[in-house]
Amino acid sequence: MSSLQKQMLKNRLPPMRPKPFSRERGKSGMLRRDYTPLSWRNYFSEALWVKTSDSDTFRVYTKGSQGPLLLLLHGGGYSGLTWALFSNEVCHIVECQVAALDIRGHGETVTSDEMDLSADTLSNDVGNVYNAMYPDESHQPPVVLIGHSMGGAVAVHAAYKGVIPNLIGLIVIDVVEGTALEALQNMQSFLRGRPSSFKSLEYAIEWCVRSGQVRNLESARVSMPSQLKNAKTGEPATKCLPAAPTSPMSADSPHGRPANDALPRSMPRVDQIAEIPEESPTDESMSSQSSFAGFRQPSPVCSDDAPKFLWRIDLSGTEEYWKGWFAGLSSLFLSVPAPKLLLLAGVDRLDKDLTIGQMQGKFQMQVLPQCGHAVHEDVPGKVAEAVATFLVRNKFAEPTSNFERTFPAC
Repeated sequence: MSSLQKQMLKNRLPPMRPKPFSRERGKSGMLRRDYTPLSWRNYFSEALWVKTSDSDTFRVYTKGSQGPLLLLLHGGGYSGLTWALFSNEVCHIVECQVAALDIRGHGETVTSDEMDLSADTLSNDVGNVYNAMYPDESHQPPVVLIGHSMGGAVAVHAAYKGVIPNLIGLIVIDVVEGTALEALQNMQSFLRGRPSSFKSLEYAIEWCVRSGQVRNLESARVSMPSQLKNAKTGEPATKCLPAAPTSPMSADSPHGRPANDALPRSMPRVDQIAEIPEESPTDESMSSQSSFAGFRQPSPVCSDDAPKFLWRIDLSGTEEYWKGWFAGLSSLFLSVPAPKLLLLAGVDRLDKDLTIGQMQGKFQMQVLPQCGHAVHEDVPGKVAEAVATFLVRNKFAEPTSNFERTFPAC
């Protein structure tokens, strides 16, 4: 083919697609993933300070103003921001409101005894927060308690004790008495295997995804910073991020100044007890992996002399409470009179009591495969669909035009 013919054919071709510029390429040519923190404002409407006593103030993230209240309880080591993507999804497909609180000792919540994680104390906290948010009984919305792992156990205890007077539903995510109690035997060694500190928030987010704690990068970017604290000041790591206005229920932050949130809108957008599955490389070992293809050392989010970040709560110091979360949990769950839904990452997690109860139709069960223990973070859309179907099926909430009924697995 002559050069003239080649030029004629070339002129007839459509223009080439412009190269993408939103993601940088490293020296190896591989796309670099963005590990910068995301703001809670992308997912929730307000971040409230809910004061339940002179010494206890809870951080609560809310969204929506109509329909039943989904009261969300996170697992051990996490924070209310673990529900960020789920909250956004569920409010999109069903008429409801959500409130995700930082449990005692977690996130930005401040209490007089941060290490008292007994099932009794935590379940009482749930009731106290709800009553503080809705002091007028005539305006208290019906509540569906939703909890993941430790939070699921707390939700069961709270439902069984009746701390929420107008409870209409109970949803537990990936926590079963038998498997949870078995996991306790290796929990201390597992916690010792985690990194003790992180060089930056970006580094922590990258570890969170690479270790398999959370398989959804976007979710890790919003939830991981709230699981850490500043090593120098002891304040939650979210305080290291740029300040933004908030909507406090009480006038002042429990830290003695106006509350700081994650990132303003203009910025770019935690198994069983510790909630972190699989192997967990140490901070030092990750440094040695920097020569691997595709791995880059994340740049600090704060200033060049930024402090290291530690875990917000020392879960190993709460061992005395672990068994109390899960012992007798299946029996308590089955005895709650409200309609119930159990979401699992695999059927192998079901113990004998729950297997019998499920066969007797005492609760609905849904299995969501191809995800880790943090089901609601890994596949927030699928969890939102399952929850929305449960709400609509029981006539707790009205569907929006975006609702598509999912077929119950069991």
